[in-house]
Amino acid sequence: MTIPNTQSIYPASQPDPYLPLVKQVFRIEEVTWGNEKQHFLVRYRGKLLIESQDAYAKLSKGLQSLDVTPLFRVEGGSETIILLKGIIKPKPSNPWINLILFIITGISVVFAGTLVEYRGPLTSDLSELLPHFLPALYRGMAFAASLLAILLAHEFGHYLAARYHRSEVTLPYFIPFPFSPFGTMGAFIQLKEPPKNKRILLDIGIAGPLAGLVIAIPLLLLGLYLSQTDKLPLFLAQGQVISLEGNSLLYLMMKFVVFGQWLPAPVNLAGLNPLVYWLRYFFTGQPIPYGAVDVLLHPVAWAGWAGLLVTALNLIPAGQLDGGHILYALFGKRSGIILPFILVALILLGTVWSGWWLWAFLIFLLGRSHAEPLDQITLLDSRRKALAVFGLVIFVLVFTPIPMSIFS
Repeated sequence: MTIPNTQSIYPASQPDPYLPLVKQVFRIEEVTWGNEKQHFLVRYRGKLLIESQDAYAKLSKGLQSLDVTPLFRVEGGSETIILLKGIIKPKPSNPWINLILFIITGISVVFAGTLVEYRGPLTSDLSELLPHFLPALYRGMAFAASLLAILLAHEFGHYLAARYHRSEVTLPYFIPFPFSPFGTMGAFIQLKEPPKNKRILLDIGIAGPLAGLVIAIPLLLLGLYLSQTDKLPLFLAQGQVISLEGNSLLYLMMKFVVFGQWLPAPVNLAGLNPLVYWLRYFFTGQPIPYGAVDVLLHPVAWAGWAGLLVTALNLIPAGQLDGGHILYALFGKRSGIILPFILVALILLGTVWSGWWLWAFLIFLLGRSHAEPLDQITLLDSRRKALAVFGLVIFVLVFTPIPMSIFS
């Protein structure tokens, strides 16, 4: 079979078994047959005849019986279809692993929450321990239930969005970390196959943060209403240590809504303009707010604050993070331009909170890879573009430059 006005490295005497299917959705202008080194069967350049999303669905379905996967690309300004040998067949996962990790993480989070709330003596005498331990356990369970609800909502936001688009995905894997302020390092799900297009990538990527915030914001507001304000000490005794949670713009605004003032409210502004004072404190945690009025967080509020922090970390616009998926869906491969700026910003922030250096290192190692869709011709529609921009705005609102300040 020969094709008019095309170029081919495939012998003209041999027919193209894929041509009838491709011609249903694509006007072919050039054909290039691959080989083992090029890792593709055949590449067609030309113009799609129908809407790209529908074209991909129709062609991929038709090629399944031939054990072939199509890729839609734009190369050199031309729409391109590349056919690869083989079809991705996701392997089944073991849900018992997910369940066991969730149970262990639940115990770990209760332990961490109880440890934070315990105010009694360190003793093995149960008669002295129990009167302090039981209230701490009750508050620790309130913290655990709130935090796990946020994490579950976040991960199942991803999971349900993936299942809605018929993308194979694992159940959430929770990560226990008992000797830490939260008792967990969060959770993750794993796509078992590449997303079909950027629209699906965006939907899956942004569903988690949005679902998590739907739970985190009401819990944080409830927790703040249950919390009290008090003055921080003007001076600390020798060996005394105080830790303060950091502020995001959203957290600052929510404290203002509940308490009617910007917290921690300093004793004085040291002669600075209020805007200058808050900008400096927001990005550096300085000056240390000795004697300031601040909120003493209820366990539910502590969990809500942690939910905002988790959302912010996931929305960092790099690599395989949710923010990286959003940025890639919006800008494609051009999104890589922002990676050096993200790394520089994290390194600079690391001078005031050293944890950002670890994040900068991890993003440097992993931030250059993306979940590339099979169909890269299908772009975001206007509604999803607005949703992607909204996701980036949320990142700005929940990002916490100094997650934790410890001073003595």
